[in-house]
Amino acid sequence: MDETRRDRDTEGRAHNARPRDGLGRPLPYGTPGVERQPEGVVRAPRETVREAQRLLDAGMPFHAHEVFEDAWKSGPGAERELWRGLAQLAVGLTHAARGNATGGARLLRRGAAALTEFAASQGGDRAPEARGATAYGIGIDALTGWALELAARVEEAGAPAVDAAAEAPRLRADGG
Repeated sequence: MDETRRDRDTEGRAHNARPRDGLGRPLPYGTPGVERQPEGVVRAPRETVREAQRLLDAGMPFHAHEVFEDAWKSGPGAERELWRGLAQLAVGLTHAARGNATGGARLLRRGAAALTEFAASQGGDRAPEARGATAYGIGIDALTGWALELAARVEEAGAPAVDAAAEAPRLRADGG
């Protein structure tokens, strides 16, 4: 098969149909790969969190990013920074697992900043036990801390690529 051809969907838009590995890297046509996440799926927020956590736990942060991206594109405007930030954390973990320390750290920090911005937009006057968690139980403070710690660690000289499954964050503040 021609490796340079552009895959198109039924409307003629570019759509890469090449198989991918668990970290989202394209594989040669005809090679068995990890099934891709369907695009444009509208899920309830808790379902989004559950599916993304399943993928993160399986060491597939690239695929989790696609789940968050669907929520980012289909959700209410007031939640866009939340879902965008989570997508950036997943892509940052993807890059770190691929050995791209610079890109991984940059995206982890960008995602942490988006989550911080989202939390600030939700009002900082909530009770201490409610701060840092969304209505969906997502632990904003814990995720931000995880992202910044991992970003610093992957940037250390000689740091190896991370194991995506071992480094997977817990999305929910209650660990669920």
